Amino acid sequence: MNDDTPLPFDLLAVARKKMAVAFDCGRHTSDGGVLLLAQIERRLVIVERLARCIEDPRDPACVDHTVAEMIRFHALLIAAQAIQMATIATHCATTRRSSWR
Repeated sequence: MNDDTPLPFDLLAVARKKMAVAFDCGRHTSDGGVLLLAQIERRLVIVERLARCIEDPRDPACVDHTVAEMIRFHALLIAAQAIQMATIATHCATTRRSSWR
């Protein structure tokens, strides 16, 4: 049975190599999910739309990072931490279960 759901867009190439996504390797995880999330966010323009709703009182001459860049950074940081915590929780649960035997 094939339950594949195609992404609504193509992924960008990395170093001129087409990127593909697969979630069929069992319990293996990495921060690759954050890369996918970042690419999806950029395609859907979520952060840019949110940033337009926030007034930026800073002097434009003194700004190094836009509101959108700061929101994107923090959102992806939170996502990376969530992925890491989920990985640790899964590992701990698996270790606990195997020690009960």
